[in-house]
Amino acid sequence: AMEKSYVSIFLLLIVISCALAKDAGKKDSKDTAAKPKLPQTLSRGWGDQLIWTQTYEEALFRAKHSQKPLMIIHHLEDCPHSQALKKVFAEHKDIQNLAEKFILLNLVYETTDKNLAPDGQYVPRVLFIDPSLTVRADITGRYSNRLYAYEPSDISLLYSNMQKALKLLKTEL
Repeated sequence: AMEKSYVSIFLLLIVISCALAKDAGKKDSKDTAAKPKLPQTLSRGWGDQLIWTQTYEEALFRAKHSQKPLMIIHHLEDCPHSQALKKVFAEHKDIQNLAEKFILLNLVYETTDKNLAPDGQYVPRVLFIDPSLTVRADITGRYSNRLYAYEPSDISLLYSNMQKALKLLKTEL
């Protein structure tokens, strides 16, 4: 267990150093004022017409009170894997339609809830939480070393996992 905590601390340091480097880079670029940038919506590009929650706490509250499952996507703006998954997710009509049945949250930072990192803090990863606020650790992708990771080629598996998250709901409530 000891080396596992070392690994997560090391990963955290990498994430923090990336974040710091990103902020440092922002201040230098004066030319960005020339092109007006579209305001960043809560969707962060995962589905602009969908309703996204702002915080994990708000998402949990809404899941519980609406009796809808919650889908949480952890990603980073400058991670090529996150970008690739985001592109196919946003362009997948069936996923975008099905997503309307969920409370949605996408995060570019980690929460303090360890249940959202059952096997580590990597991106992109997608987790489902049911309205009883139980993390459905049983709804996994295809990689044994990163259970909640999806590649663009896994988009149909993600779609069927979304269907599974909704089905579980009907059978259990």
